[in-house]
Amino acid sequence: MLRRVYVWEWPVRLTHWVNFLTILVLSVTGYYIGNPILYAPPGYPFLMHTMRFIHLVAAYVFTISFFIRIYWAFMGNQYARWGEFVPLTRKVWREIIDDVKYYLFLKKEHPHRVGHHALAALTYLGLFFLFLLEIVTGFALNSEGRYGFFATLMGGWLLPYISSQTLRLYHHLFMWVVIAFVTFHIYIGWFIDIVEKNSIITSIFTGYKTLDEA
Repeated sequence: MLRRVYVWEWPVRLTHWVNFLTILVLSVTGYYIGNPILYAPPGYPFLMHTMRFIHLVAAYVFTISFFIRIYWAFMGNQYARWGEFVPLTRKVWREIIDDVKYYLFLKKEHPHRVGHHALAALTYLGLFFLFLLEIVTGFALNSEGRYGFFATLMGGWLLPYISSQTLRLYHHLFMWVVIAFVTFHIYIGWFIDIVEKNSIITSIFTGYKTLDEA
């Protein structure tokens, strides 16, 4: 018998899609800032300035979305809370190992969970940490030439300890790791949806998963 379960609350779905869109914008504009492959058209010499402005606006939106999701990890339902992402028991670690075996085609059955699968949850925990590093390094680079408490708080405090070129390198590398994750995330989402038929793709729009309790 099929049963629909409300899993992803609207703040989870909202931040998911805001993150996706801003990561897309940040990746395109960030790549251009690091490697300006386009020339400014005649009569418009401010292409780089425009790209930097779009990048900064998207960065602020992404940061706000990130902290809303962190807040919801303490206020949301059981599938959104921080305990879902931290493997605190042996049972969860066994599920993580089973997930790894499944994706390596060493096991035919996949452990079923209503919320995130154990390996996915652990991966998202690492992704959140990566997001935080991307935010801090990005705002540290933006704070160059800026003064005041806010610029220092958002990342300027890193500049006395790490050179700008090193920060730029890390910021760029983190971007490619995020892009790799997004690519793999889409593939795994479609794969699990087809295999388990649990509406995991549509659930990020509707919030509902379909469970087979037969």
